[in-house]
Order: sequence, then C-alpha cells, then structure tokens
Amino acid sequence: MNDSETLDFRELERELANAVAADEKYQRENAAKFRAIHQKVASYEEFRDIVAASNLKPLERKDKIGGDRKQPWNPTATTSSSSKEPACAVLQESLSEPRNAFEFTRNWRRIELKKRYDFLIEIGAEKLSHIFHAEVGSGLLGEFLLVLDEHLQDRHVGEVAEILQCLTKTPRFHLNLAFLSKTEMECCQKLFVKLQILVNEENEADGRLKKALKQLTTLYKVDE
Repeated sequence: MNDSETLDFRELERELANAVAADEKYQRENAAKFRAIHQKVASYEEFRDIVAASNLKPLERKDKIGGDRKQPWNPTATTSSSSKEPACAVLQESLSEPRNAFEFTRNWRRIELKKRYDFLIEIGAEKLSHIFHAEVGSGLLGEFLLVLDEHLQDRHVGEVAEILQCLTKTPRFHLNLAFLSKTEMECCQKLFVKLQILVNEENEADGRLKKALKQLTTLYKVDE
C-alpha cells in the first residue's frame, strides 16, 4: 500500500466521533420536540428554547462554584475530544459542501446572515432534499423563510420555488410550519407576494411556475 492509499485513522476517528455526536444531538432534540408538544407550549419561542435546552447538561456536585470545575457549562460548544486541532483553526477552514443535516447546520451557523441566501441557492433544492431526508432541524424553516424573503432576487424565482417545494416534502414539515413565529409567518407571506408579482411579470408560456406557486401557497398556508 503506497502513501496515497494509506488510511488516515485520525480522520476516520474524527468523522466517527462527529457522526455519533450528531446522532445523539438529533435524538435529544427529537425527544425534546415531543415533550414540548405534549406540554402544549404557548409559543414557538418557548418550543425552540425547550429544544435548545436539551443539549445542556445539569451541573454536578464537582462543578459547583468553589470546586474544580471539569465539566464545561455547555458541552455541545466544545470541540470533540478526538480532534487535536484548535477551534480557531476549524473556524478558519473554507466551508465545504454539506453532506448531511449536521454539516449543513454547522456551516449555516458560521455564514454571515447576508451570505446565507447565496448559500441556499448554491446548494439547491435537489441537494437540500437529500440533506434533510430525515427532517429540517428545529428553527431552520423559519430562518430559511426570513432569508429568502429579505434577499429574494428576480433571477432566482424558479430556484426559490423549487427550494420551497422540496421543504414541503421533508418529514414533520407541517409541525415545523405550525411553530413558525409571527415574524417568520409574516415573512413567509411577504415572500409569496413577491414571488407572485415576479411570476406574473415573467409571462411564462406554460404557466408551470404559476401552478407551482399556487400549490405552494396552499401548502404554506399563506392563503388562509
């Protein structure tokens, strides 16, 4: 076996640790979602707080003030023990194309708000469908709608419609939609108004976009 074929066990170990951590995080958040629904929370913000809190661990006796605190306040904010690279080096790495929901969410959080629109358009509906084949993470649907509404460009009408369509096919879409905040729902409505105006201006021959937009309007409940 030559050097080019040598397995990088450190990299494999790092990827395995990240995959295990992502799966554990998903299981915690999923359980928290069902608890929040069972508790009949009053708002989406409360729902999101419950899900976010699922990633925090309670303090142990040894973590109390005055003792030697070895347990981090928020373990999900620390780097994997299998990684020897400093956090600053990881953050400085160029973003690679996400292969799963964990990698997408990680990249999404690192990107400047004004660049998130381009990030969504570049990935596109087909890849998003693959990335979110399990479900769209907590709060992401609302963030997508906010970004698309704020930065919509007329040349991307088709791409945005396809992204909105692919999101409706993800598991628990209707649940995520039900927990949109008032602001997010208002942005959703404004987004569809903008799309409708742009589609009408295009005067497409087959009316494909108009039909798709009408269907999406119903799915996103902006016509109610």
